[in-house]
Amino acid sequence: MTKQNDADVAFIQALAELLSANELTELEVMREYGDNDSLNVRVSRAAPQVVQTVAAPAPAPVAAAPAAAAPAAAPAADAGDPANDPNAVPSPMVGTAYLAAEPGAAPFVKVGDKVSEGQTVLIVEAMKTMNHIPAPKSGTVKRVLVEDGTPVEFGAPLMIIE
Repeated sequence: MTKQNDADVAFIQALAELLSANELTELEVMREYGDNDSLNVRVSRAAPQVVQTVAAPAPAPVAAAPAAAAPAAAPAADAGDPANDPNAVPSPMVGTAYLAAEPGAAPFVKVGDKVSEGQTVLIVEAMKTMNHIPAPKSGTVKRVLVEDGTPVEFGAPLMIIE
């Protein structure tokens, strides 16, 4: 049984290296050896934090505001967070966002461009696969929230289309 344990340790180390080499945040594998004998492995690491700078006024402290003004402060806080914007295009996966088809090429869209539903607005690369992200609706690009080549998480807002 010691040989199997040594092999399992080597297998887990290989998974950890695969995780780092491909910039993954989580990997789960089930290995079956036979009847009622299997190994379930889940390797994960902390995802890199995506920092977005948003030029928005800071909300007033709630403690200093009068009770009547407190409800008005809540919408202002939501307006500053692109993730709460109903017009945000969320990332459908973890990966790297690219604004153009290849380095040096013109971006798919810029702020102010009119887009049609289904039109490619950017690419998210995941596991060496380029995934074209379509516009969920027709409208105008109001903000691009990611920079070219930056990592994105699942559900992170990529751009605002109104």
